[in-house]
Amino acid sequence: MSEVGAPLTAVETPFLWTDLERLDRNIATMAAHFRDAGVQWRPHTKGVKVPAIAHKLVAAGAIGVTCAKLGEAEVMAAAGIRNILVANQIVGPQKIARLVHLCRHADVKVVVDNRDVVSAIGNAAIAAGTTVGLLVEVNTGMNRAGVEPGEATIALAQHIAATPGAQLAGLMTWEGHTLSERDLDRKREKVSAAIKALTDTADACRALGLPIEIVSAGGSGTYHITPFLPGVTEIEAGGAIFCDVTYQGWGIDLEPALFVRTMVTSRPTPTRIICDAGFKTLPRGYATPHAIGIDHITEVAFSAEHGILKLDQPNTTLNVGDTFDFVVGYGDATVFLHEQLYGVYQGTVDAIWPVLGRGKIR
Repeated sequence: MSEVGAPLTAVETPFLWTDLERLDRNIATMAAHFRDAGVQWRPHTKGVKVPAIAHKLVAAGAIGVTCAKLGEAEVMAAAGIRNILVANQIVGPQKIARLVHLCRHADVKVVVDNRDVVSAIGNAAIAAGTTVGLLVEVNTGMNRAGVEPGEATIALAQHIAATPGAQLAGLMTWEGHTLSERDLDRKREKVSAAIKALTDTADACRALGLPIEIVSAGGSGTYHITPFLPGVTEIEAGGAIFCDVTYQGWGIDLEPALFVRTMVTSRPTPTRIICDAGFKTLPRGYATPHAIGIDHITEVAFSAEHGILKLDQPNTTLNVGDTFDFVVGYGDATVFLHEQLYGVYQGTVDAIWPVLGRGKIR
């Protein structure tokens, strides 16, 4: 029997759910934020993983989505999302074959930082009778993937432009190295320096006649800064639609919209609460989930199938069989643990979405 139409209280715990009214308001606020900044919005769905939510994003004004893996892009394309950026390198003949054939079904672009990969993509695209749009990934301080700004980026862009089967679409960076900076002025300086390296390189490419249409950057962690910097054309922020504990810590003024409901399974002492959400439901190693309505918590810990809340004062209101909600600590590390996401409207289950991007690590 379907749980759609049932009250939230009737769903068996533990489960992941989103408040649809809050989610829709967050999406609308983010869309307006980027419109006001004069940039296009291509939200990252690496944490969302649900095509139904991707369609909400597009309906609100997003030009498409960003994915972290080719498998995620295949899921989104199969669900009707037509404009996709894979913000990761696609390497190896099997993945490249999947990429060029996916381009028959959607406008899929990918980032690159290697000449040989560009050539391999171009050759595969010619064999498949298609063309693949490529963005050079530029390392502006993250020190992960990407080529250095300036001459190295220009040289790779020239190689793309000269490669049959490949189309130079633009440049991309992720200034994620700035997220650890808590002083807002210093963070703004670091973000601005990273983006200037990107946009100066884009200008240098254009001066040589290279068609740089897209300058893509930004994430939820630089939500208040990157969209307003000159030269950026699109922003990839997506995770903030859920405004979990991590995103709240970055000062994003949106509503928490992603929760795990859990049941109290044991009360060994008045100062210890045991629930049925362990680290297979809520991951360890990220921001601590916030237990709603429970005061005097000194520690939240997780074993595989148990959540453990330690208190410095007795709690006499929660009994075995009662339920409560956690605000998720970090959605990007939580959603993929679950097979489905419950969409809840005013306390009633309105939709049950399979997490179709779950497990798409290839």
